[in-house]
Amino acid sequence: MASASSKPTQTRVLIVDDNKLGLLARKSVLEELGHLVVISAAPQEALELCAKQHFDVAITDYKMPKMNGIEFIAKLRKVDSGTAIILISGFTDAMGLNEENTGADVVLQKSANEVTALIRAVNRLLRKPAPKKKPASQPASKTEKRKPG
Repeated sequence: MASASSKPTQTRVLIVDDNKLGLLARKSVLEELGHLVVISAAPQEALELCAKQHFDVAITDYKMPKMNGIEFIAKLRKVDSGTAIILISGFTDAMGLNEENTGADVVLQKSANEVTALIRAVNRLLRKPAPKKKPASQPASKTEKRKPG
């Protein structure tokens, strides 16, 4: 008989993107993999959802009206610091977006390989506990070392 800890549980994924086509395409792919996916076209609405329930992974676009992805990540970290976060943007290279300056656990470039990269990132984040990250507004210097704990 399998123990309760080995019993598979359905992971909860939140996707935030003002582009409805991108939102629905990512939702479809992740649902096919067995994830319970909730979508939102508005970051503020997504934050309200996060205040009411926990998501294992949140996927957010960078460029959205009223609140960009970095601002969303900083606010989400205050609401639920245990959610792993993926930032997807067509501007990662042009703006130099990365994990250190966005507060995201993973930053992905929108591309022809985006679906494969997204699936890999979600799977990797679900295999390990989400790290406690500081909001991007307080970037650590390159010489500062974080103490474990």
